[in-house]
This record gives sequence, structure tokens and C-alpha cells, in this order.
Amino acid sequence: MAIIVYGSGISPFVRKVRVALMEKGIDYKLDPVNPFAPPEGYELISPLKRIPGFRDTDLPEPNTLSDSSVICDYLEHKFPNSPPLYPADPYQRARALWFEEYADSVMAQNVGAGLFFERIVKKFLAQKPDEALCNTTLTEKLPPLFTYLEKEIGDREFLVGNKFSIADISIGTILVNFDHSGEKVDAARWPKLAAYVKRLHDRPSFASMLAEERPLVQSVRAA
Repeated sequence: MAIIVYGSGISPFVRKVRVALMEKGIDYKLDPVNPFAPPEGYELISPLKRIPGFRDTDLPEPNTLSDSSVICDYLEHKFPNSPPLYPADPYQRARALWFEEYADSVMAQNVGAGLFFERIVKKFLAQKPDEALCNTTLTEKLPPLFTYLEKEIGDREFLVGNKFSIADISIGTILVNFDHSGEKVDAARWPKLAAYVKRLHDRPSFASMLAEERPLVQSVRAA
């Protein structure tokens, strides 16, 4: 197998790479890595010991990469004849990269640290979630972010150029973790965003990830 992705399936950044691979029709192997206890020598794959790590065995060593954005950009250039995930138009490409950054930074910080970490990761670590922090996230931190996305998606099917792109993958993967945390985008308050998220998560690439991940996440939430 030429492409190896290292990491945990419930990581939004690992999922981002896996969805990109599936959308481009590229076979790969997932090698499980616990980011809290990475295996010895993992820093040779991912210098900061973060997930995802990545290896392309078609290349001579060094043949590894880390960071989901770097990996997805590499896949786009390595496989130019598969369905593109980045717009060709310079401005639209820049817009797609903006939404990727928006998802990877402010959305990941709030959905991840303010909700998913508390309700899911802490249970893995046998720690008690801080529901006061979760409430602040849900009532104060996320509403402005969702309102912005509601305006940006408008009546379009996708965020950029009316075509599925890295922008949609990036937003969609963070909102999978929102779903895993036991939450849904309020369709009464953000109807366009809620419909957009459903469209994304109904795609075969996302749907397969959700089917794989939900039993584990639901068992953790029920514990």
C-alpha cells in the first residue's frame, strides 16, 4: 500500500485526510496511532508527534509528511487526474484555503477543546467533563461562527465555486466532532447551515466515516 495515514479515526484532522483520499478515489492504509501515547519513533514520521502522520511508500525516504493541510495539498498535486479538491481559479482557491483555515483554527479550537475534548476525550482518559465549559461553548463561542457560515453558504450547495472542495471537507470534518459530542446544528436558527451539513455528511465519504466512528463514540458517551 503506497499511502499510509497514521492516527485515530475520530480525529477531525485524520478524518479530513481520509475523506480527501476517498473523494479522490485513492487507496490507503490507516495505521492507528494514539496521540496521547504515540509509539516509539513516531517523531520520525510526525516531528511534533501529532496526528495525522503520513507516508508515501512510492517515494524513497524521507517519504513522510505531517499536518492535514500539507497532506491534502500534496495529494492534490500527486494525483492531479483524480477529482480536484481545490478550485483552479486563483481567487476561489484562496477562498477555499480560507475556509480550511477557519475550520482548522477557530472552529477546531471551540468544537474540539470546548466540547469534544470535554465530552469524549476526557471519558477516554477517565476524567470528568466540564459541562460549564461546554455550555459556554454552545451558547457564546459557537453561535457567531455558525452565523458566519450560515451567511456564507447562503443558497449555494457548496461553500466555494458551487463545487465540493477542501473548504467543505474542512468544515464538515469539524462538525462531525460536533455531532459526536451529542449536538446538532439548530435548524431553526441556522437552517441553511444545517441543511448544508446534512448534505456533506450524507456523502459516501463522510457517511462511511460516521458509520465507522459512531459505535465507539456512542459507547463512550453511554459509559
